Amino acid sequence: QQSPDIAQGVYLDRKEEDVGAGDQGLMFGYATDETDECMPLTMVLAHKLNAKMAELRRDGTLPWVRPDSKTQVTVQYKQDRGAVVPLRVHTVVISVQHDEGVSLEEMRQSLKEQVVKAVIPAGYLDDDTIYHLQPSGRFVIGGPQSDAGLTGRKIIVDTYGGWGAHGGGAFSGKDYTKVDRSAAYAARWVAKSLVKAGLCRRVLVQVSYAIGVSHPLSVSIFHYGTSQKSEKELLDIVGKNFDLRPGVIVRDLDLKKPIYQRTATYGHFGRDVFSWEVPKKLKF
Repeated sequence: QQSPDIAQGVYLDRKEEDVGAGDQGLMFGYATDETDECMPLTMVLAHKLNAKMAELRRDGTLPWVRPDSKTQVTVQYKQDRGAVVPLRVHTVVISVQHDEGVSLEEMRQSLKEQVVKAVIPAGYLDDDTIYHLQPSGRFVIGGPQSDAGLTGRKIIVDTYGGWGAHGGGAFSGKDYTKVDRSAAYAARWVAKSLVKAGLCRRVLVQVSYAIGVSHPLSVSIFHYGTSQKSEKELLDIVGKNFDLRPGVIVRDLDLKKPIYQRTATYGHFGRDVFSWEVPKKLKF
């Protein structure tokens, strides 16, 4: 239950659009034109590898696979006037929980042939790509039995994989008045909308809040030199197209709906099942 001290300062006796931020802090949204999802390729591939293992576990193709898995993909890039262009996959790391009866050799072979090669386009893989598949050698005990808690521990895999920036607040377990969650979703919505509108190729949006105050204290835009417009011009466009008060974010992004279960796997960004992943048509 919410502390009554917080409740009286945030939402009691207020119209929904004037609800204050549930805490102070700063949040970031990032977008890049390197993938259709406007997400870093490193993240897109890492999530797709996990999703592929879940698919092959459920359909019985890889009966030894268990639900707990982790992936990491290192990509070599080149800079293009502030934007980033993927060249090749440098390293793939996969650790997946398994049953007792499967050999390490079989696991590594299956992961490379049926997971990695099925997910990562062949043009990104070459003879120099490094594979660390089941590098610990054994992963039978997994899930909550093997680790003490998950929520808030993996804020980078929930977001952009180290690209952009992170204000430090986890998402899960928080309602929309907690700007750690709602404002991070809104900042991503802004960033993706700017990239999809062709206003920049890569952008980082930062917002900050104070507890009980509805309007953001600041909004900042960093376009890495990829925009024909100045950061001030982009800020003007954002100001005319988005209302970043928490009570308006919840309305615009429909955050009262029971939509959050899907965020428990494969990150909070990059899948258009989420309202904040549908770019807004901007007027400028």
